[in-house]
Amino acid sequence: MPTPTEELVATISERLKAAADVKVVYGEPQVIEGKTIIPVAVASYGFGAGAGGRGRWGGGEQGEGGAGGGGGVSVKPVGVVEVTAERTRFIPIVDVNRLATLGLIALVVILFWFRRTFRRR
Repeated sequence: MPTPTEELVATISERLKAAADVKVVYGEPQVIEGKTIIPVAVASYGFGAGAGGRGRWGGGEQGEGGAGGGGGVSVKPVGVVEVTAERTRFIPIVDVNRLATLGLIALVVILFWFRRTFRRR
């Protein structure tokens, strides 16, 4: 017989698996001007659960224990697959926030390098 913690983990796991299935990663195809467009995303999920206290888990009196759990799903669009009679291609979505962050990091590195280089002379 599974413990309440095992039941909780199984329930959370099943719900998250259903939320992050292939239909989330590949959206419903749309036909636009003779092209079939299929949205593509990256889905990730995680979960955790725990139990503690007395009772079934700690050897004390019944009913003095506790259990809890939670999880989450993250879905991020990454592009589309474009299908035409001539070809099939993947068109990525540009993540402007990521590009801006990488640009700022590069700028800081370059500034530190210049400062260090010209300070020594």
